[in-house]
Amino acid sequence: MIKVVRGNPTPEELAAALAVVRARAAAVADAPGGPARAPEGWSDPARIARTPRPHPGPRAWTRSFWPA
Repeated sequence: MIKVVRGNPTPEELAAALAVVRARAAAVADAPGGPARAPEGWSDPARIARTPRPHPGPRAWTRSFWPA
């Protein structure tokens, strides 16, 4: 469902926007790999930060480094 939040588009503008959305959906469905897959584990940014980052507070600047 498409909902116009602002403005008052003409029927031609709505038809053009709908055509773009449908073309994009068709292109994704016809892609050889199918829909986008979830990222692999090696590219997960959370694996870099093994310890939680320090919480802000007094003297937080002294703890603002990433331990090796």
